[in-house]
Amino acid sequence: MNGVHTVTSPSKSRVRRAGSALFVSAVALGLAACATPFKADVSRFSAQLPAPQGKTFAVVPEDPQLAGGLEFSLYADAVAGELGELGYNRATSPENADMLVRFDYSVDNGRERIRTRPGAGGFGAFGPWGPWGGWRGGFGGWGFGFNDPFLGGPDVRSYTIYTGEIDMKIDDTQTGERLFEGRAESVSRSNRLQTIVPNLVDAMFTDFPGNSGETLRITIRDDEKSVRRED
Repeated sequence: MNGVHTVTSPSKSRVRRAGSALFVSAVALGLAACATPFKADVSRFSAQLPAPQGKTFAVVPEDPQLAGGLEFSLYADAVAGELGELGYNRATSPENADMLVRFDYSVDNGRERIRTRPGAGGFGAFGPWGPWGGWRGGFGGWGFGFNDPFLGGPDVRSYTIYTGEIDMKIDDTQTGERLFEGRAESVSRSNRLQTIVPNLVDAMFTDFPGNSGETLRITIRDDEKSVRRED
């Protein structure tokens, strides 16, 4: 149009592509660092559980109002799956079970937490950018970023954390004897029971039934768990 066109300098194009790639890499590293594992504190007390062979169980809610609920059924299935892996069989009804597993779950309303990091203004969290801005990697003096001194102050963030909890009791239906009591608790930034409860069930059954009276910090990562005794 009117014989006018724009030509992009090859060197500038390469610089822009390199800068974009480094920026994307920095963002990816930042997001990966935010992927924190699930941690739960588990306390368990147990008598001698019967050998699994031929023993049946039923999972029932501690709160009778939850009986028959679809949400409770989802979590009861998670508990039943863990007991099934141990060799116990799920009974057709609580009346026919050798063991009654009473299960309860909850999450609180949350509380505010404030975190402050000094001197993290601008894009300082990503590393290549300092609080006074400017690319620190070179490229012949080329740079970009924030150069506003007002962005160099502390980074103050406020967020809500929630405490989720499950409680589980196992009774012998024939004698009424209490065979097991356990509690698992976690603190996270999510209040979604659909995420919290299955993770807590996983933690509860890690090294189940454990040593009676012991409290453990159980950390769950992708395909990996670690167990630490809490004094």
